[in-house]
Formats: sequence, C-alpha cells, structure tokens
Amino acid sequence: MKKYMLILGDIFAIALVTLIGFASHGEAGASFFPRMGAAFFPLLLSWFILAPALGLFQTQMVLEIKQLWRPVLGMIFAASFAVVLRGLILHAPVIPIFAVVLGLTSSLGMIVWRGIYLYLNRRMAARV
Repeated sequence: MKKYMLILGDIFAIALVTLIGFASHGEAGASFFPRMGAAFFPLLLSWFILAPALGLFQTQMVLEIKQLWRPVLGMIFAASFAVVLRGLILHAPVIPIFAVVLGLTSSLGMIVWRGIYLYLNRRMAARV
C-alpha cells in the first residue's frame, strides 16, 4: 500500500476519534463542528509534527508489528501538545485530564488503524 493511504488513514482515525469523543458527550450535531475543529486540527497538526520524528512514516517501522508501540507514544505526546494548542486557540485553560483522555483514546484509534494497515499490507504482500 502507498504511503498516502497511511496518511489518509491517520487523518481519518483522528477525525473518527474526535467525532466519537464529541458524540459520547452528546455533542455530535453540526453546531458543534467549530468546537470539533478546535480539537481535531491541533491534534492533526501535532501528530504530523511528531510522527515523522518517531519514524512513523518509514516503511520498516510501519510494517513491523513490534513497532506498534510507536504510534501510541507519538499520540500521547501529540495529544498533550494539541491540548495546549487548543487552549491557546480557544483562550481556555489547559485541562490535564483532557490531555490524558485525548491521548489514550487517540492512541487506541491510531493503533487500531495502524494494525489494520499492517494487516492489509501483509495480506497484499502474500498475494504477490
């Protein structure tokens, strides 16, 4: 699979986790899109700043099951940075528990996506 599929999947995973998070608080309507954006875009930016530094787009890292801890670590740091960015954007306090929950849920979403990506790559390689 191509690297752009990995990147699109990362974006989709972050968007899905954001949507699920808001829906779990009963805030999934269109009127909440600006607030969703205030969570989604800082997390997306943080992820794409930190992920390359952790090798999360290098083929040998992405296709090795033993390296699935890397997206978790990356997302924990990205979520913490995103919460700070979100606080600056909204002129709101930075709430530590939000950083923890965002980091854990986003890590789960990313590990599920990256696991699917790994599985699909191995399946495609077995066909050839």
